[in-house]
Amino acid sequence: MSPPQATGEELKGFRRTVTQDRVNAYAGASGDHNPIHLDEEFASTTRFGQRIAHGMLSLAFVWEMMSINYPAKWHDGGTVKTRFTSPVVPGEEVTVHGSVKRVREVGGRQFIECDVAVTRPTGEKALTGTATVRWARRWSVDDSTHAGILM
Repeated sequence: MSPPQATGEELKGFRRTVTQDRVNAYAGASGDHNPIHLDEEFASTTRFGQRIAHGMLSLAFVWEMMSINYPAKWHDGGTVKTRFTSPVVPGEEVTVHGSVKRVREVGGRQFIECDVAVTRPTGEKALTGTATVRWARRWSVDDSTHAGILM
């Protein structure tokens, strides 16, 4: 199956349960030991009233989705611009999804822009944004030799 390339085409997404163990593991890997993520007693005194997952954990899920859909291309210059809009609570199963927003050409290179999101079970978006993958260079054909030239 070829990667999504047409405007409106859905990306292969997935669901993930955000367990407290996953949050703890992310804290260890990232070095972010903020008690809002790890300490139930502390978190109960915040505006959230409970522990919440790291926003960057949701972003890691988007990164994984882009890696699944554009394996080599994503790691060779993929970018993402996101906004965190709602906290994810440990125990929730989130849906990671996206679609091709547009394909554009800049300086002879083709880029695929995708709308991406992580959605909570409530339907609220925890994260929204745009992920861009550098897809290809433009080919030019020399009319005199009919040879393809990579621009």
